[in-house]
This record gives sequence, C-alpha cells and structure tokens, in this order.
Amino acid sequence: MNRKLRMGMVGGGKDAFIGAIHRIAANMDGLIELNCGALSAHPDTAIASGEALFLPKEKNYSTYEEMFKKEASLPADQRMDFVTIVTPNFAHFAPAMMALEHGFHVVIEKPITFSLEEAKLLKQKLAETGLLLCLTHTYAGYPMVKQAKAMVKEGKLGKIRKVWVEYPQGWLSRLSEKDGNAQAAWRTDPKRSGKSSVMGDIGTHAAHLAEYITGGKITEVCADLNTMVEGRLLDDDGAVMLKFDNGSKGVLMASQVAAGEENALKIRVYGELGGLEWAQHEPNTLIVKWLDQPTQILRAGGNYGAHLSPIAIHNTRTPGGHPEGYLEAFANIYRNFALTLSCKIDGTTPTEAMLDFPNVEDGIRGMAFIDNVVASSQSEKKWTPYVI
Repeated sequence: MNRKLRMGMVGGGKDAFIGAIHRIAANMDGLIELNCGALSAHPDTAIASGEALFLPKEKNYSTYEEMFKKEASLPADQRMDFVTIVTPNFAHFAPAMMALEHGFHVVIEKPITFSLEEAKLLKQKLAETGLLLCLTHTYAGYPMVKQAKAMVKEGKLGKIRKVWVEYPQGWLSRLSEKDGNAQAAWRTDPKRSGKSSVMGDIGTHAAHLAEYITGGKITEVCADLNTMVEGRLLDDDGAVMLKFDNGSKGVLMASQVAAGEENALKIRVYGELGGLEWAQHEPNTLIVKWLDQPTQILRAGGNYGAHLSPIAIHNTRTPGGHPEGYLEAFANIYRNFALTLSCKIDGTTPTEAMLDFPNVEDGIRGMAFIDNVVASSQSEKKWTPYVI
C-alpha cells in the first residue's frame, strides 16, 4: 500500500465517549485517515460533528444509509475502505450488515450485536462477501497480555489448571441513569443494551481475555447475576464459575457497583509449573510466579527484548519505563487490522502478527457468553452447558 486506508465512522459524534478513542487509536500509526462519517443518529448533530472534525461537506453524511449508498457509488480511489461502528449495542447490526452488503470492511465495538442471532447473520454475510471484520476487544491489544498468551501457548506454565479474572467498576453504584447520565442510561436499558448490563458491557471483556490468554474455550457456566441498585432494569453485578475445554476451571467476577473502583481488570492464570498475573492498572508489568523458582517481573519495553516473545515485541511501541496504555492497546488492534486489510487489497499474505485482532468468531462467543450466563443465572441447575 502506498496510501493510507480511508475510514468511515458511524456514531461517535459530539458528546460521545468512545468515538474519539477510536479516532485517536486509528490515527496513531499513520496508516488510517478519517474519510467520511455519519456521526450521530440525529441528522443535525451528525452534520455538526462532522464539521467539528473538518470533514469535507460531501463526505459529511446525516445518516449511515446515505453514507453507504453514496460511498459505494464513488470511484475506488475516493470511497472509504472500511467503516468503524461505535454506536450503542442495539444499533450495531443494521449498519454493519448494510456496510457488508455495499462492499465495505467493518470495525465494530463490542459486544458485536444486540443478539447472538444477529452475530451469526454477520458471520454468514462475511463468508459470502470475503470481507474483514474487526471487533475492538481492547484489552487483547496490550503487549504484556500478548506475552502472557505466548507463554501459555509455548507451554511455559505446563497444563493450565485455573483462571481467575475480575473486572470491578464503581461508576453505576448510584441510579445514574435517572440523573441524566447518557452512558448509564443506554447501558442499563434492556431495549438498547440487551439481556445484561454488567456481563454485556464488561463481563464479555473478562471472558474474552480468559479465552485469549489461555487458548481454552468456555464449555460450561454456573452464574449468579444481581441487580444491586434499587430501580435498575438490568443486572449490575455478577459472578460466574467456568469450565474450559482444556480441562481448566475458572472464576469470573464483574461488577459495576464496586464503589471506588475504576476499571480494575485483572487476570491470573495458573498451570502445573507456575502462574501469570496481569492487571490493567499496571499494564506494562507481567508477574510470573514459578513453583520452584523466584517470582519474575517482566516489563514491556525495548530493554527486555531478549525475554519477550516476538508477538509482544511487535505490539510494543515505546522503550522500557514509558507506559503502554489504553490508547496504545486500542491502536494495536487498529494497526493489525489495517496491516491485514492492506495485504488483502494488495493481494499479499498477512503475517500471523498482523492477523492478531479479535474477529467475528470472538463476537459470536461474546454474545453466547451473555446468553449462557443469563440462562444459567435463571436456572435451578448448578451447571449450564455452553450453547452457541
């Protein structure tokens, strides 16, 4: 590729949270430029948002339907290459499907859709079109998460036995959806968020991280979901016992009412020979605990190149001591997707490192996680078989 990839965006306009994060991440490596947008469900807001980002008038659309139709009619050297969809859950499927129908690759926020059935339809359309889909499970982008995955894959810990993963937040400790908090309002509304608030919003991140690092797939769950804040329509707290296809057992905790917590995502993985510990609050650090050796602390950065895996180094941007944070992790996902898409456009073969970004299969497993956890919590049975 001798040019930048052209990105369109659906949602993410004025007063939106995640849209700006996506734009920063996409821009970080100079591989992508924002080419067009339909940045709000409200036409006036969409146009004003595009103007604030200096989009050309002819590329500033009031609806995503208009954007896809007009972009598809443009010459190949002018139209967008892919679209990023950063709307609430209920507004993921329709623009994603329409984008694929018009020949555009898709990047989409998690969870991938409103329902498992919609996610399966997207998979079917991807198979028909041969297009790419990237799902932004951000935490898989951290270099030391990549290192943890590589160490498990290489058998450094021996057979995996136990996984603990937790994601406590405190921002919904009050009934904020009734006080004008737009982010709280849609996340706790079953018509816009789906079957679950806590498991759809952050539990899927924890489940994906557990499967990503260990390489195992969840096969059974035993779940307990709770609504701790009186008057809330969806769950805001939950715990899940897990069984994996590699024989390991796990515990997943997610809460939006852990007062005082921010985004305290943490995972511990234990095998026959040792264990790993990673926390988002200290993302440059991976703690390795050995059965018969002193504990090691591995750090992201160039000074530790001989001790880190190639995949961790590929996703490390700065020398040791400079934090590899949330935006960099997000950007790693965009970069790997962009490199893969560039290879596809050029007719070349992407490397394994380029292909390392969440895809539609991860999206389907995330939707299945939500469905199965809700079903288990409502069931009288101790264990619920995992259905996809």
